[in-house]
Amino acid sequence: MADEFSGYLKDNMVPDKYRINSPIVQRHYLCDGEIKEWNGPQQDVLSPICEASGDTVRQKLIGTYPLLTEVQALEALDAAGRAYDHGRGPWPTMSVKERIRHVAAFAFRMKEQREEVVKLLMWEIGKTLPDAEKEFDRTVDYIRDTIDALKDLDRLSSRFVIEQGVIGQIRRAPLGVALCMGPYNYPLNETFTTLIPALIMGNTVIFKPPRLGVLLHQPLLDAFCDSFPQGVINIVYGRGQIVISPIMASGKIDVLAFIGSSHAADILKKQHPKPHRLRCVLGLEAKNAAIILKDADMDTAVEECLSGSLSFNGQRCTAIKILFIHKQIADAFITRFCDAVGKLKRGMPWDEGVRITPLPEPDKTKYLTELIDDARTKGAHIVNENGGDAKYTFMYPAVVYPVGPGMRLYTEEQFGPVIPIVPFTDIEEPMNYVIQSDYGQQVSLFGSNAELVSDLIDPLVNQVCRVNINSQCQRGPDIFPFTGRKDSAEGTLSVSDALRVFSIRTLVAAKETEANRRIITTIVSKRSSRFLSTDFIL
Repeated sequence: MADEFSGYLKDNMVPDKYRINSPIVQRHYLCDGEIKEWNGPQQDVLSPICEASGDTVRQKLIGTYPLLTEVQALEALDAAGRAYDHGRGPWPTMSVKERIRHVAAFAFRMKEQREEVVKLLMWEIGKTLPDAEKEFDRTVDYIRDTIDALKDLDRLSSRFVIEQGVIGQIRRAPLGVALCMGPYNYPLNETFTTLIPALIMGNTVIFKPPRLGVLLHQPLLDAFCDSFPQGVINIVYGRGQIVISPIMASGKIDVLAFIGSSHAADILKKQHPKPHRLRCVLGLEAKNAAIILKDADMDTAVEECLSGSLSFNGQRCTAIKILFIHKQIADAFITRFCDAVGKLKRGMPWDEGVRITPLPEPDKTKYLTELIDDARTKGAHIVNENGGDAKYTFMYPAVVYPVGPGMRLYTEEQFGPVIPIVPFTDIEEPMNYVIQSDYGQQVSLFGSNAELVSDLIDPLVNQVCRVNINSQCQRGPDIFPFTGRKDSAEGTLSVSDALRVFSIRTLVAAKETEANRRIITTIVSKRSSRFLSTDFIL
């Protein structure tokens, strides 16, 4: 790590385009179709980017947001409940075509705010400029793809089924009021992968932004307010115990969409008094392993594991968080991997070519240092130059070897730029690790022998939900299912799967009598029902 790297802002380090000259004081929230002003307490938003003030270096204050109370939270819940009205509200009874029109209008308005949202992604969570732009653009694409998927789903549902003397039409109906809460590492994209399908399927929504990555949603308030009917989308801010606990305890939430820790998800679920009525869509922890066999292509393995473990500083649920390497190639791999790590550029999110940026979680460098120290006391070493060096909110990536059972890095999800490497001689060692792990999201498998790879695929797909061959763990493309086994997830998210998890199959059926035929024909020909219809969207 070069001595000239300060770890904090200096004069003229911020391009004019990305400057925040004064804190953004957000005093508004969306409830019942109205952007309301809040004059109560505010929460400071500290950027992971530090600045010097005299002899002191501290995180830059970039804004504040409302600390709403239980009163405002329950007002939002009541608004969502009225808008749904037990399935009788204008939104849940609206035609699919009309709901699509509202969502498309929002996407159009959202694109107008690209520059501001991208800037705030950099300042709030330290995401690099290319990654922030990619997150925004991918979210817009996700909305478009969701619209297309719903059109396909609606076309399939537009026909009648006649079976055993019964006429039926099967469509998908909304579930009710949804509470959507996303993660800080993808505060826009992963939030919208639940928020948008929940809305477009006819549910009404209460949305709480993550604790880190709040301000970036402010530019979208007007778009939400103008694009959806009254009460359909409500946005609350504040501490979870204050604003979310009473909402869950009311028993009026029908769907919980939460991406975060299993501990927090368990607390939320237990607060609901009617658990059998609660549908849960959860994206939780993962400790995805890479298994590098002795015949793996070294160039591919190094490149994919580098990106897989250190993209956005390793702060992705899909990141490779532990590497198992065959002992015969361990030394060669580690040498090349550490060399590649040493070429990664540190800096501020807008710096060209930067890969290592500040960490947004409070005391994150302290926690990661504790994990490293624990491994070192039990026989592991930092094997890359300057690995683990921390400066304010920055940490230089640490490659730790050899890691083994009994070390915290072996089992804990570090969610940061620390890469534990475990040597193995028998393939049963990494296989047993995957089997015994509390998590079951993905695994990456690197090797050239098709027969051996095939032998490993069959048991691995029964432990995790995605096996990546000679490639890093990842979520995309968004048409692929994204889920996990064990403690890693509930429900499946992809463009099409998300439409299903936020809805339920419902049908209208009648015995095939002349009178019933006449009734159904009349309803369809006069288009008097939005559900019982043969219309479909081109």
